[in-house]
Amino acid sequence: MDEKEMTNQEKPEQNPEEQVFGLNSDENIAGTINVEGKVAEESEDEKLRMMLREKDDKYLRLYADFENFKRRNAKEKIELIQTAGKDVIQSLLEVLDDCDRAERQMQKSDNLTQLKEGVQLVFNKLRRSLHSRGLKEMSSIGEAFNPDIHEAITEIPVADRSMEGKIVDELEKGYSLNDKIIRFSKVVIGKQA
Repeated sequence: MDEKEMTNQEKPEQNPEEQVFGLNSDENIAGTINVEGKVAEESEDEKLRMMLREKDDKYLRLYADFENFKRRNAKEKIELIQTAGKDVIQSLLEVLDDCDRAERQMQKSDNLTQLKEGVQLVFNKLRRSLHSRGLKEMSSIGEAFNPDIHEAITEIPVADRSMEGKIVDELEKGYSLNDKIIRFSKVVIGKQA
């Protein structure tokens, strides 16, 4: 019998996939596995590539944001430094105006008592203005020498033993601004005679 003569009953049974692709079962199974495996690999690779692109994009955006932040922060710092003393200077302008008035008055008047009172008022206004901005005077005379806040200029002999190692004179006052020392007191220390 020829194949042509064979009826459907006599032909060996074929898998529907074999009928479509014309492959034997081993080739069909192997081919299907390879095709699906390649497709699975390609889709997983593509997913990983997309994830990598997303991470790169996020990284670049974060880096750009950080660079912008640094630039903006540096600009603000420069502006702050340039205008930091603006408030203090504005408050001192009033004192400067008072100094100008006092100078004009000194040229016109011979009354020493009034001139002294006027100058004292100007000094008091200056002290109040600076104190309101956080400036504080450090008192030193009679206190024990402390190298953290005092700068010793010299030592002089003292007759009173209680003043030994203590400050007997202050050449320059020390100041602190908002509890941070901005100038040390220059002092004279007493020593045993």
